[in-house]
Amino acid sequence: MTDNDRNDARPLAGRVALVTGGTMGIGRGISTVLREHGATVAVTGVTEKECQKAREDGFTAYQLDVRDPDSCRKVVGQVADQCGGLDILASNAGIYPQADIATITTEQMEQIFDINVFGTIRMVQAASDLLAASGQGRVVVTSSITGNITGYPGWSHYGATKAAQMGFVRSAAIELAAKNITVNAVLPGNILTPGLKDMGQQYLDRMAQSVPLGFLGEPEDIGQAVAFLASPGARYITGQQIIVDGGQILPESPEALDDIR
Repeated sequence: MTDNDRNDARPLAGRVALVTGGTMGIGRGISTVLREHGATVAVTGVTEKECQKAREDGFTAYQLDVRDPDSCRKVVGQVADQCGGLDILASNAGIYPQADIATITTEQMEQIFDINVFGTIRMVQAASDLLAASGQGRVVVTSSITGNITGYPGWSHYGATKAAQMGFVRSAAIELAAKNITVNAVLPGNILTPGLKDMGQQYLDRMAQSVPLGFLGEPEDIGQAVAFLASPGARYITGQQIIVDGGQILPESPEALDDIR
């Protein structure tokens, strides 16, 4: 870190962040906010087309399938070489296909666990030595209120992966504390990603009605929480979760919101 970096008011100035799944949706919001806070940001995407668009917008981008351990290690090494180390891992890559319990296949279950859970673990494995060398390493996992706090029909397998991520976060936080690496998670509620917008305005309006604040969050709202957990101000926070949902989980029933509308 240079003297200019120390004088920069942005809390992440001089730090290098890698955001998996950072080319779109919540990941793009995280990447944008981390960069606004001063970090040098590298992102990964599943397709080269996604990566090229991110490069055009000023990000360093790598094509990555987190199901491949060798590719995870390779990309982490490339980020360190190109950007000068690694201080922050935002493990955000994930999928959320809908499937009923009666019809979900073994292949579907294996795929979602391989990406959402094992992919997170693989990235932490690949990055831990570099994060330790940073002296102030940060891991922030994008989990969800689904599976940890709430449930929703059709997403039982997704919810299971998100709960599994939190099990990993808590134990990993203890194990990596000796290397001065903190491990935390952000749990989004309904966020206005392209996938959610595709559900239609009527669906969005209904979802917003279930949120006490009365509106759905933006990907940058998740980015702000990630930026805090990645910052020096969060150095004494580890193994924890921040729920970012506009109060969605708070009402005991829909009627609890009637008096504030």
